Amino acid sequence: MGEGRKRDLVSIDDLSTEEIMELFRHADGFRADLRAWTHLCQGTIMATLFFEASTRTRLSFESAMLRLGGGKVTAAEASSTSQSKGESLADTVRVVGGGYADILVVRHPRDGAARVAAKFASVPVINGGDGAHEHPTQTLCDLYTLWREKGKLEGLDVVLCGDLRYSRTIHSFAYALARFKANIVTLPYPGFEMPDAVTDRLARDFGLKVDKARVTDLPGIAGGDNSAAYLTASKPHQLALFTQLTPHQVGHIDAIYMTRAQRERHAGESTEGYPRISREFLRSDIMKDARVMHPLPRTDEIDYEVDSDPRSVYFQQAELGVPMRMALMAFLLGKIELSSKPPESFATDPGLLGDVAALNCQNERCITRTEQVSYLAPEFRLLRETPPALSCAYCSVTTEAAFVGSRGSLRYHRYNAAEARRIKPANRAYFATEEQAQAAGYSALGRAGRESS
Repeated sequence: MGEGRKRDLVSIDDLSTEEIMELFRHADGFRADLRAWTHLCQGTIMATLFFEASTRTRLSFESAMLRLGGGKVTAAEASSTSQSKGESLADTVRVVGGGYADILVVRHPRDGAARVAAKFASVPVINGGDGAHEHPTQTLCDLYTLWREKGKLEGLDVVLCGDLRYSRTIHSFAYALARFKANIVTLPYPGFEMPDAVTDRLARDFGLKVDKARVTDLPGIAGGDNSAAYLTASKPHQLALFTQLTPHQVGHIDAIYMTRAQRERHAGESTEGYPRISREFLRSDIMKDARVMHPLPRTDEIDYEVDSDPRSVYFQQAELGVPMRMALMAFLLGKIELSSKPPESFATDPGLLGDVAALNCQNERCITRTEQVSYLAPEFRLLRETPPALSCAYCSVTTEAAFVGSRGSLRYHRYNAAEARRIKPANRAYFATEEQAQAAGYSALGRAGRESS
């Protein structure tokens, strides 16, 4: 691969847009004859470490490796691993990647767990889904399916519907669609809107503007018009978040991506009246050329009678997962080469902060909230200096810091105080509360003249 270090796929951001397109072409080659590639990874072993239930993801990875000529070992549930005895994720991946396997596929219920696995494993790590955070290989399958169906990705109008809060496939897919300059329509089940961390990043990193939207003639989408939003980077008249007096009228759809209610991550919230796609839904004029997508498994949000409609492509999504994952693993293992450059973040991550004193991730589902006591210190990326906003390096959730301290003087101040602005960036420590600052040994008293040290 030329860079002298391993490549992981923790987030869809770990692949450049050009690399994704190259992987599509390799997947086409693998798909042309799935039985013709058993020479490619002979002697290679893949380990699937699944601490959360899975059918398609685990089996498609295992099928992909077998079709490449390699072998596989698997831990199909948390109770079958030493996690049930208290072993940390870091120790598990170091052992399994230390001679048992050449590549790891990890699924875990905690947000950010895949980043931990990649940090401590000596072999490539693929994120098979970490909590409600991301599911990048599902995104590759989704993009590949949509690209094959529509012949392009740029400029498409894609509806994301259902549980947008907890669906990790939605989060990864939205980031990828934004990179390919597709337009996104969000139709969440009321109360399950896209998390702020996702919409903030779509605006910050991809320049997407958010406008209220009106989507009519879609029977079965309960409450859709009340919370619908249109996200685009291609409409110059949209200058700010929710500034339009008239909602954007959605008159065309290229695909609707339906998700189930992620009940395993809900705190008992009701999902009565959840959106449902039926044959009547498909008769809508707006659905004439649209594709119906779903990452599966479904529960009751798509009627079985819709399966036979040629616009329904969710089983194709599952089928295309094998050649897509063959291409990905062959690349990460160095068995095929891509001519495209990796993303800039692979070479450097200038925004990554190490010790940020007592600041902790505010996401209760973040893996740092469970494993940091023994070995895992919180890490953040500085998104904004004033007021300070830091993104967790593991789960991507943004935390606000109300106080800034000086490592030299061990004093802290309100972020907007003149003394805080005089602290050199390398000497700054961040705190959400005064209690955090004081617990870390910082004081509000002292001499102001030492703040630039």
